[in-house]
Amino acid sequence: MEKVIYDEKNGLWYELQGDYYIPCLKMPEEEKEPIGVWGQRHLRYIKQNRKVLYLNLLTSGKLNGYLADLDKQAEELFSRLVKQMAEREGVTEKLKADNQMEWIGRINNIRENVINIINQVIILT
Repeated sequence: MEKVIYDEKNGLWYELQGDYYIPCLKMPEEEKEPIGVWGQRHLRYIKQNRKVLYLNLLTSGKLNGYLADLDKQAEELFSRLVKQMAEREGVTEKLKADNQMEWIGRINNIRENVINIINQVIILT
């Protein structure tokens, strides 16, 4: 028996494994874009909670682009919200110069609040 055969009817190659011919299928090539922390968090979420979406994106070759786009949106939202909340709560460069420890505590609190917002709005949807 031949190790690899081609079926002209459906255009697929088959490989002999044991007594059976198994189709040689390949995933579509996907562009590799860097995925940051937000994309990684969303990937973990969809793998665990939205398996159909994950498999559809993976098999269509769109997973990496989807995660890179989501990561970019989340990062922009994070920066914008931190800036807006800091201005609203009076966390300024003057406070940073006058009392660094208070500034660090307040900006860290703002950052944690924004992380929670992004998790609820973007990552866990």
